[in-house]
Amino acid sequence: MLEVLRHQDLQGVMASVVRYFGGVKLGAGSLVRAYTDAVAQALLTAEKIPLIKQAQLACSVPYALEGLVRRELELAQAQLLEVAHGSVVTLRFALPATQAAALMARLSESGRGQLVWLDGDTFD
Repeated sequence: MLEVLRHQDLQGVMASVVRYFGGVKLGAGSLVRAYTDAVAQALLTAEKIPLIKQAQLACSVPYALEGLVRRELELAQAQLLEVAHGSVVTLRFALPATQAAALMARLSESGRGQLVWLDGDTFD
């Protein structure tokens, strides 16, 4: 059963097969084939969802730049997690890690020195 999962290039997946005994003894070889086939058949119809590593970022901007940052986040399809309004606007968001550097560069450039990147621990 494990080899079937390995051939599918799956990680972090567990397979479990339950066989109710019906009076027929399959023997070791037939039992292994039956279990392996059950896992293979389940994988044919299973929806495979790729895991995408996410990066969480936080920044603070003056109120005048909040709209710009929100538009950039929407264009990048980042998930806005939290917004805090105080003396400045603080935004925390998540996006695929492969896109984080490009978005940070775009926001830093368009923020004209007024955007401040925060550590995840400093978000209030």
